Amino acid sequence: MPSDRQTIGKVAQRTGCHIETIRYYEKEGLLPSPDRSAAGHRLFSCELVERLVFIRRSRELGFSMQEIRGLLAVVDGEQVSCEQVKQLADTHLADIHAKIGDLRKMEKTLSELSRQCSGKDIPECPIIEALQEH
Repeated sequence: MPSDRQTIGKVAQRTGCHIETIRYYEKEGLLPSPDRSAAGHRLFSCELVERLVFIRRSRELGFSMQEIRGLLAVVDGEQVSCEQVKQLADTHLADIHAKIGDLRKMEKTLSELSRQCSGKDIPECPIIEALQEH
């Protein structure tokens, strides 16, 4: 086996991705199928490891699989366009801001409900009542 090729186990250790996740990315087409050894083991090139790190970091930043496909399409193109990448990132950032707004509303509502609850062992619970309202 050439020294620049790594097995899936080594790649998993090196990148912090679980083996099942690596296989999933391959199945979903984000990661091209690596070469195989004579015994049928996946052998990952340095380029595939770098691509896997790119995918993992993108997931850590909350990019969806579809958004990552878009990023990879730009990266895989003949000319990387910072403008295209920025547009994808800005769209994702707008989604994050919307989610943060939703989380703040949920936090406020749940905090108010929690303050209304005595926490005693009684059958009336304002949290349950609020959840049962239409």
